[in-house]
This record gives sequence, structure tokens and C-alpha cells, in this order.
Amino acid sequence: MTEHSADSSCIFCAIIAGRAPARFIYEVDDACAFLDANPLRLGHTLVVPRRHVRDLLDEGAAEPLAAIGPALHRTALLLKDGLVADGISVLQANGAAAGQTVFHLHFHLLPRPANDVPLTDWTPNLTARESLPETHHTLTS
Repeated sequence: MTEHSADSSCIFCAIIAGRAPARFIYEVDDACAFLDANPLRLGHTLVVPRRHVRDLLDEGAAEPLAAIGPALHRTALLLKDGLVADGISVLQANGAAAGQTVFHLHFHLLPRPANDVPLTDWTPNLTARESLPETHHTLTS
């Protein structure tokens, strides 16, 4: 993987650099995808650029945003096929007022079955959290 700018206080930069644990399901030079440690649904995945930018409003965000487009596409297909999802919800926030809590540009991909209950809050799904090892194995084997 190529070197990218990082923020030493950013948990996603630490994950990207291998200094913090994560369950990666997709990786390319400019982007990666890993299972959310507090999933809202089974297979809840974060797709992030390797280059640190805070959000869509950050100076220089256009290049990393363009670079992660293919990773978003590939990860969505992996989740749909690997978990037999009927759809994928994509969630993204910019700034604290919008609900962003990790200030590294990222997208949440949530596999959704046809009969899924509405997504109305950010409460982690405990069953999905307990299934992280099995979900990781399913998506990476």
C-alpha cells in the first residue's frame, strides 16, 4: 500500500496504519473497508480513504472522495452477495452537528434484508456485534 497523510489522533488513521485492530473486508491503495465495531446491522461496514480528511467539507476532500468511489461500489457488492442482502443503506455525516463522531471521512454501508425494520437511530445491534468474527470470515473467505 502507498503512504498517505495521517492524523496521529485519528482512530481510523490508526486502524489504517495497523496500530488499532479492525476486521478488514476490502483493501486497495487509496481506500479500505472494515466492519464497524458497533454495528447497527449484520455486516455494517465503514469505507474510508487512506488519506486523512475530516469530512466532505475539508479542503482537499475531492481527491480522496473520488478515490474511494470504486471501494464503495466493490464493498457494496461484497456485502450484497456475501450476506445475501436485498439492499444497502449508505449513511454519511459531516461535522458534529450532523452526527459525525469520528472526524475522518467515512461512509457506513448497511446490508438490509427486504423485511428489515426501519433504521431510526444509531443504536448498535448486539447480535450483529457478537457475530463480528463469523461475519468477517464469511466476507473474507
